[in-house]
Amino acid sequence: MVVSIRKHRRGFLRTIACIAVALAISTGARAETITDLAGRKVDIPAHVHRIVLGEGRLIYALAPLEKKHLFDRIVGWQGEFREADAQSYDRYVAAFPAAAKVALIGKTTADTVSPEKVLDLRPDLAILSISGHGPGASSELVAQLESAHVPVVFVDFRAHPLDDTVPSMRILGQALDRRAEAEAYIAFYQSHLDRIRNRVANLPPASRPTVFLEMLAGTREACCHTAGKGNMGAFIEAAGGRNIAAPLLPGYIGDIALEQVIASDPDIYIVDGTKGPAFKGLAVHMGAEVDEAMARASVQAVLQRPGISTLRAVRDGHAYGLWHSFYDSPYNILAVEVMAKWFHPDLFGDVDPQATKAELYSRFLPVPDSGTYWVDARP
Repeated sequence: MVVSIRKHRRGFLRTIACIAVALAISTGARAETITDLAGRKVDIPAHVHRIVLGEGRLIYALAPLEKKHLFDRIVGWQGEFREADAQSYDRYVAAFPAAAKVALIGKTTADTVSPEKVLDLRPDLAILSISGHGPGASSELVAQLESAHVPVVFVDFRAHPLDDTVPSMRILGQALDRRAEAEAYIAFYQSHLDRIRNRVANLPPASRPTVFLEMLAGTREACCHTAGKGNMGAFIEAAGGRNIAAPLLPGYIGDIALEQVIASDPDIYIVDGTKGPAFKGLAVHMGAEVDEAMARASVQAVLQRPGISTLRAVRDGHAYGLWHSFYDSPYNILAVEVMAKWFHPDLFGDVDPQATKAELYSRFLPVPDSGTYWVDARP
């Protein structure tokens, strides 16, 4: 009889222990405390099951980490992804039908994001960007999530991409418990970036061409939207060029007058965009679903605008087109490599950005490689 009571007691205690473990997991037992890119200490749950993205294009960063499980845990995102990069969105929906069912927490700007919608999704992690189209650190969304004890992690690929891509990927690896995947991507990224930086390190200023990059060329009423110190301007400097907009802008993105561009008469002119085959207006067609001929024709069209067509770089065949979304993506290493080839073809004769892109897709991305992401204006 005593033995039977002891057995029942041990079984009861084991049941209580299992219930305690289950409750700890379901209530978000802390796995670790990490420091995000905003310098905030964030307690990450042991098991993250429901993720909200402050910007839809953060999917670029999650893809190398989650791979075939990319949409297993995403329950909400902002709607700018399907607007800013419609072709990539379509490809992800084709590969992951669940992507079309992810709840929208807002449209294309931070002021459209509804904290109530986010909280209704019962997230156990929110991933936001320090800069960009989504809610920032001082937003009402962050305050409400913190009041609800939902951890918020900040990363960034936009303001200072070449400084912040590696730490941001590492933070995401920690938060999502994808450390090995994050370190593999970081090793790939850093090795390609170091190769470029090491070769241009000792180039004298006179050997660095002057460069102007017009962002979203043709889609704005007037030229010229561009990057200064940071953002795509950092790609220009890393690739061994001199960004003529850097001393003219107070921030990392802004506008300068066409007259200033004409007066500077840069050695190299780059235009970027993300429009797809269905778009009929003047713009740079680039990215998924765009073939090389369409991309080149669109670049040639925007280069024929008054003032732009007279630039020495355009006349001499030193004008190029680029995918705009490199400006906010951990795939920015491709932009650095292709710029290095454009700026210093002899120095980087052995560098093959197409091979780097093929490696990116084959090793890290769960959708097939397709489309055109850069092109010479002349064949």
